[in-house]
Amino acid sequence: MTTSSKTEVSINSGHRPLREVNREIRAASEAGHRVTVSETLSRHNLGVGLSGPGLVKFDGNVGYYCGGLNNGGQVHITGNSGWATGEGMAAGLITVDGSAGMSAGAAMRGGILHIRGNAGPRCGITQKSGDIVVEGDIGYLTGFMSHGGRIICLGNSIGSVGDSLWQGTVWVAGEIEKLGIDAEVITPSEEDVADVDSSLERLGIAPAVRNWKQIVAGKKLWYFEARDAKKWLMI
Repeated sequence: MTTSSKTEVSINSGHRPLREVNREIRAASEAGHRVTVSETLSRHNLGVGLSGPGLVKFDGNVGYYCGGLNNGGQVHITGNSGWATGEGMAAGLITVDGSAGMSAGAAMRGGILHIRGNAGPRCGITQKSGDIVVEGDIGYLTGFMSHGGRIICLGNSIGSVGDSLWQGTVWVAGEIEKLGIDAEVITPSEEDVADVDSSLERLGIAPAVRNWKQIVAGKKLWYFEARDAKKWLMI
């Protein structure tokens, strides 16, 4: 680890022990430094469990679980990210300049995950709270069993979006290929649209007229009983 000033810290990942790399990242972030991590090599589990106010920039592609369990840290990934980016995060901001793999934002409990490219399948699976913003397209089963929070997609949704939703919502500005089980599209209120647009502007996304579709739970599964299994399969 090298420190070029009181606020700028450079950390080389390369093939060094991951525990050592993450220990240095957390220490610098908790001290409020701006951290740049080089030679990321698409390694898994980088930047896990951040809680400090510092900004951590991963200069390149990262592997699975980057920013997992984030609790207030700011993470900037300049390339693509693998599966489960930001899984279980409670607070903070993760920005991915490229695309994200499967299960981005899985089980999120708060914070913001901003993906400037596309998101793979099962984005936001079992999400509890927070916002996932995808500027590109979202993969199949996005929002599966989401219990809360919002998934906001500026592109198109691909296959079974909103399957088995509980109280989460999925917003799609583009085309919806197919709805998942027990999902339905409603016309969002003006207040909700204004809130979504305001959230996008705070992320630096230019205002635009968008054809928002809000996907919510149809609530048939809310009252499922074993004796209704045949009916459930027909939903």
